Amino acid sequence: MKPEFFRIVSVRGGEFPLFVVRVPAGFPSPADDYIENTLDLNDFLIEHPAATFFVRVAGDSMTGAGIHSGDILIVDRALSARNGSIIVAIVNGEFTVKRLSRINGRIFLLPENPGYDPVEITESSGFEVWGVVAHVIHTVR
Repeated sequence: MKPEFFRIVSVRGGEFPLFVVRVPAGFPSPADDYIENTLDLNDFLIEHPAATFFVRVAGDSMTGAGIHSGDILIVDRALSARNGSIIVAIVNGEFTVKRLSRINGRIFLLPENPGYDPVEITESSGFEVWGVVAHVIHTVR
């Protein structure tokens, strides 16, 4: 399946209210209606607009990292991939999303689902880091 890539398009009026009160993940707290400021999601999620793309995920190899089929990844091609980064890579002409791991001079792409095996990158592998996953947009319903 070919990935769907989307280019960043600046949206006017993309500012949303940001409330002063933080929402507790433990016990409920009385509600407050105090708006602190507005939040432009482009400023919050996009560091390098010209190098940033959206891509929709297909498959379940990264569910342990909170990435599910249908989620949208915000991928920044200007970021440097480091050991432990979640990356979008091209391996032998196919796109994949995995965690980059360097162990004793060897490179592995690690899934975050025990049903999948790690992929070792060798000299004969056609391998390119396409970009680093900066954020995941995941709908919970």
